[in-house]
Amino acid sequence: MDSLRIVPVDEARWMDLQTVFGKRGGAAACQCQRAILPMREYWHMPRDLRRDFLHEEIVGARPAAPGLLAYLGDDPVGWCRLGPRCQFAPLRNSPVPWAERREDKEDAKVWAVVCFVVRAGYRRRGISYALAAAAVDYARRHDAAAIEGYPMATRGEEITWGELHVGAVGAFRAAGFNEVTHPSKRRYAMRIDFGDAAAKPMSTPSA
Repeated sequence: MDSLRIVPVDEARWMDLQTVFGKRGGAAACQCQRAILPMREYWHMPRDLRRDFLHEEIVGARPAAPGLLAYLGDDPVGWCRLGPRCQFAPLRNSPVPWAERREDKEDAKVWAVVCFVVRAGYRRRGISYALAAAAVDYARRHDAAAIEGYPMATRGEEITWGELHVGAVGAFRAAGFNEVTHPSKRRYAMRIDFGDAAAKPMSTPSA
């Protein structure tokens, strides 16, 4: 893993990202749009249009990229999606981020890492661990007050890769995240606060 490097995605790396997603399976179909689109839009959107949406997002991304790409040597092998938490529409209506908490859902200083994809043939090599750690550094460099994730606890069980797109608890713990809440049997909300910055309290009750 000494040759693993992680870089922000840009237009020049578009085909590398598609290599990570592959041509079949959940990642190829989703194009990382389930993380960002309202569900009613996502389910009715054709795959090709999802792909176009992601491409436009990457081309127009300023000042931060919408995700990070991992390379093992010259081979693209992994991806994670991150950014200000308020950009991710599905999080607004999910109980996972907000259980037992009251925070401002519009606080753009709180970031989230919401999706991981590791290319078939390269899994179980610690790539998602490296991506989680890189996400922390990237958020900090872009002046985030905090970064969150909402991973799954595997507890040694065999979990389908599609379910693990949110990441595994172990990868987040290794990157320095701490548990905030445990809203369901297998799902956690985890977080790192940078410096003394704290999230703003919610002005209205959570949905």
